[in-house]
Amino acid sequence: MKLRLALVVLAIGLASVSCSTKSKDSAGSNRVSESELARPGPGRSWQDYTAPSRNGYSDRVFFAYDRFDLDEGAQATIRAWSEWLRAHGDASILVEGHADERGTREYNLGLGAKRATAIRDMLIALGVNAGRIRTISYGKERPAVAGDDESAYQQNRRGVARPSTGGA
Repeated sequence: MKLRLALVVLAIGLASVSCSTKSKDSAGSNRVSESELARPGPGRSWQDYTAPSRNGYSDRVFFAYDRFDLDEGAQATIRAWSEWLRAHGDASILVEGHADERGTREYNLGLGAKRATAIRDMLIALGVNAGRIRTISYGKERPAVAGDDESAYQQNRRGVARPSTGGA
């Protein structure tokens, strides 16, 4: 009887350990648990920090029309990026600034540069070495979504982070 009870306790313990760090979301893909999120480290991938299922964070932030200030959602996303960069000391990041198709090419290149710089400045304020961050503006030249309606415009007004490991 004692052996049987011990085996049941052991089986329950092993099941809870194997389920504590990963779970399946509604789409059936693995996502990182809240306890694992609290432990940044070199073993965690960029996707762990940017997966859309992780509290809405992703590899991009969005901007209001003709603006380059960072709202609360963008700031939360950039904090996740900085955590990953601090945990991966050999990594660098390219921050792309994008604009929607309205406005001239020159104006949108300037606006994209301001958006990328705003993200860069926040990463630096969060402790990321400036030498690990590069910026580029694509203006309206690389839309994420084709279209000439507000839905497309909203998705094209963005900053995108592209990490690399092994130096800048």
